[in-house]
Amino acid sequence: MLWILLILGATLFVAYANGANDNFKGVATLFGSGTADYRKALWWATATTLAGSLAAFFFATELISIFQGKGLVPTSLAESQPFVAAVILGAALTVFSAAMIGIPISTTHSLTGAMVGSGFVALGMGIGIDTLLKSFFLPLLVSPLIAVAVALVAYPVLIHGLRFAGLTKENCICIGNEMVPVSVTPGGYGMAQASTGLRVLVDERTECAQRLGGTLCGVNAQSVIDAGHFLSAGVVSFARGLNDTPKIVALVLVTNALDLSWSIILVALVMALGGLLSARKVAETVSKRITAMEPDQGFIANLVTSFLVIVASKWGMPVSTTHVSCGALFGIGIANGQAHWSVIRTILLAWILTLPIAGVTAGLIYGILSRLTMG
Repeated sequence: MLWILLILGATLFVAYANGANDNFKGVATLFGSGTADYRKALWWATATTLAGSLAAFFFATELISIFQGKGLVPTSLAESQPFVAAVILGAALTVFSAAMIGIPISTTHSLTGAMVGSGFVALGMGIGIDTLLKSFFLPLLVSPLIAVAVALVAYPVLIHGLRFAGLTKENCICIGNEMVPVSVTPGGYGMAQASTGLRVLVDERTECAQRLGGTLCGVNAQSVIDAGHFLSAGVVSFARGLNDTPKIVALVLVTNALDLSWSIILVALVMALGGLLSARKVAETVSKRITAMEPDQGFIANLVTSFLVIVASKWGMPVSTTHVSCGALFGIGIANGQAHWSVIRTILLAWILTLPIAGVTAGLIYGILSRLTMG
């Protein structure tokens, strides 16, 4: 009974960590492009991710068998309580720590690293290397590269399509009193402000958002883009819930603590809670720091992400929504010439370190738990 409670609690912890680190990624372009404020984007992400999580019961069961460690480690080890607990806790600690410092990493990558680390402590080199390479590493490596490539192609196609339709971007004129900080805290927040007087500004997205001029089928073009942007963000979040929930549910099912229906419901609810309470730091990183973007650019990034993740879920490929969504944003940043390369390098380094950190953490936990079991 104690093992069941430990594994169930650890599963809910990794679900919370997943929500904190991943939930906002689907709607990052809404916030980053100014199409929606943080609160509106967050609630849209929560609702659509929850819907995707519940849909996983019907459409993504193939991922459950993959993330129960089949082919990677022997069934006897994959079903052992110390192994399951170590994998879940190792992944949870890795993902939650990253969320607290605002680094977008992959729960999929963390679970993979945790399984490898625990398996290595238990078996040495006896883990299934072929399964590891084909079912885990290959999709994780290839998916962000495909996302970058598709975004690089799709964005120019959209721009030419808008021009062909006779739609152009409009600069805005901002008139009003400008307030500037006159003292700043160590955290970067203004303590006092002073007016510089009336200011007239004509500029592009760096100062005020560009809007599309013209109509599509009698409807304002920008309204059409914004509606499509919201819809595409919802599809990305839905796809993320669809792809990530089975991976988390898979391990708790090994213990038979809960049936599939209750496991999915609990994981979905706790994942939503993690996003609502702890997503802000990662939201700022993925929305504002990777690249500046316009609504149409965010729309394209979301279309690329949702398409790739849904296809991967359908075919049981454990791609990372984080890698795909960030890869699409990398592609947009390259295409529009506004990629923030220092931030991108930091994210890529975090992705490289995710697997060994999760592996070492899970391996240490497995070593402790297996000794306690034998004792």
